[in-house]
Amino acid sequence: MSAASSRTRTRRRAAPAPAALAVLAALASAALLAAPVSAAGAEGAGPRAAAGPAPREVLFVGNNWEGTADVLASTGDLAKVGRIDIVPDKEERLREIYLNPVKLGYFLGIRATAGEGHDQFVDDMYTTPDGSAVVASRPSFADVVSIDVRSGRINWRFPVAGYRADHMALSPDGTRVAVSASTANTVHVLDVASGRQTGSFTTGDKPHENTFTRDGRFLWNSSIGDVTSALDAPWLDWTKGDRKITVVDTQTFRTVRVIDMRARLDAFGRSDLSDAVRPVSFSPDESKLYFQVSFFNGFVEYDVAADRITRIKPLPENPTTSTDRTTWVNDSRHHGMSMSPDGTKLCVAGTMDDYATVVDRASLAQGPLVPAAKPYWATVDGDGTGCVISESGADQVTAIDFATGAKRVSVPVGDHPQRVRLGHVPAGWTGPGAR
Repeated sequence: MSAASSRTRTRRRAAPAPAALAVLAALASAALLAAPVSAAGAEGAGPRAAAGPAPREVLFVGNNWEGTADVLASTGDLAKVGRIDIVPDKEERLREIYLNPVKLGYFLGIRATAGEGHDQFVDDMYTTPDGSAVVASRPSFADVVSIDVRSGRINWRFPVAGYRADHMALSPDGTRVAVSASTANTVHVLDVASGRQTGSFTTGDKPHENTFTRDGRFLWNSSIGDVTSALDAPWLDWTKGDRKITVVDTQTFRTVRVIDMRARLDAFGRSDLSDAVRPVSFSPDESKLYFQVSFFNGFVEYDVAADRITRIKPLPENPTTSTDRTTWVNDSRHHGMSMSPDGTKLCVAGTMDDYATVVDRASLAQGPLVPAAKPYWATVDGDGTGCVISESGADQVTAIDFATGAKRVSVPVGDHPQRVRLGHVPAGWTGPGAR
């Protein structure tokens, strides 16, 4: 029956008496109170019902040489939740590379240098806020992809400028991701939902780490120069290229500040240290920046407002570590650090020295040295009470307690884990295709 005919028939009925109207109204109110409200019938209930349960917080572990990401519980025993193939289009990409001599040359070059004889299939990754997709940078394929976590299919793909994709950063609101195009000295900023570029900017040689400020207004990028050459002697450090921190406005992508750490290190009396800034951590109020540099077993404290280095913390050397700097992976003796949410502790990955340690930020006193096989990254866990390091030499991740500095648990993952990031998956998710 159409709405019009219904209205006509209603008009032809006799109007009920006022007493009958009161009875009908009372009955209707009682029915509404007693009966369950359907999602379709209640105003505002529909969207809430459609949204479903909140996404689950998890840890994503990128297995660089394998091309997969293991998904783990973000706290406690770090139990495995599922796994995602980050290179479902591997055959297509390889065919494309092998048909292009220039791309093939860079592809094989990455394998021989940064990849230590392996292809680099997953460097960095972040999830969408709703946990429906994971966005990953793939160095050997020189691109960024978004993968649907339910189906395992690629939503979009963005080829970066040049021939290698590197570290990324997710904006605080989760809508944009920045990725370093390391051979093009460029950072792309992409829309997470569509993969479209919203902006880009140029950097120094070999852009590496990206960090958004807490309010999302600025993006800090550090360029590390050439880390694959064998010119690793301290007196040849100048051959590594133009290394600097570039700070841009995230609306206009105009450079608002350039920081050359060479001058700041020299002023502090450490002209012996490289100025290639590696992983960084801001203090909660963003007044201090802590960072690692190439070839150094320790980290540096930098006062952002005063624009000067305030403290440098050397960490213990492993006596079994080779003194041949050319054997240190991509010039990084120590690579990976994170800060506790309250800003009191730093967790540091001593990559070539095979340990991780928690350092008190006020005193710079280090805690126990937790043995670890080539730890390559450090991330704060889901409840903020510990850090999780990737042990790339043992194919596992290890959780360390911020309060005690002691190891909590280690769990196996895939081949050569590197980046570890907090993210989300749909509630009940156990892997692509699983229900």
